[in-house]
Amino acid sequence: MVRVDLNCDMGESYGAYKLGHDTELLRCITSANIACGFHAGDPAVMRATVRQAIESGAAIGAHPGLPDLAGFGRRRMEITPAEAYDMVTYQIGALMAFAIQEGSGLQHVKPHGALYNMAATSRPLADAIASAIKHIDPTLILYGLAGSELIAAGERAGLRTASEVFADRTYQDDGTLTPRHLPDAMITDPEAAVTQVVRMVKDRVVVSLSGKVIPITADTVCIHGDGAHASLFASTLRSRLEAEGISVQALL
Repeated sequence: MVRVDLNCDMGESYGAYKLGHDTELLRCITSANIACGFHAGDPAVMRATVRQAIESGAAIGAHPGLPDLAGFGRRRMEITPAEAYDMVTYQIGALMAFAIQEGSGLQHVKPHGALYNMAATSRPLADAIASAIKHIDPTLILYGLAGSELIAAGERAGLRTASEVFADRTYQDDGTLTPRHLPDAMITDPEAAVTQVVRMVKDRVVVSLSGKVIPITADTVCIHGDGAHASLFASTLRSRLEAEGISVQALL
């Protein structure tokens, strides 16, 4: 049977600011990527989100980002591999502590935003992230963009990897995501997004913006949780996948 994981970034509220639709989304997803305080989240939100994930049965993952709260971790920063190693180590350690205190643990690590995109094309950064994960817990799964340097780095480090695809993003001819600042980077039609996901999971291909058919591996599908209709889309996507005979489950 074909199977796939549904993951979502969450725990992105902080202080007086509430972001996302975590409670509703946790009914639909199988893995939760929890912000670790650098690009979003705070200690209280991290603990609360860990508890919610445990209650819902979703696998817990650390979602480390660049130290850029104002830019939500989506702005590129010039960092060295050593800095990436330390940033990722710090953030995984923080979330792992909350998970352990709540009687659970981590399944995976998925870098966030600009850090994710930078590591997708930079072997030194990708290797630093993979090394940090390995030296904390070599059983953790590294989530990365399908076909990227991050997946290759995880494999070189001996980690289990999960090739990630995106429901609401368009792709370039080289298999990378269309940058958010460019036209048509986002897929706003829910039916088009669902159709793209089903094809990626079942047929292992995606059609780029130019119309090129690109081979792709889809172990896990990312759903963005900050949209106005995120929970409805997540529910619709899961129902459609299951109707197509695809088993939706965490990677554990």
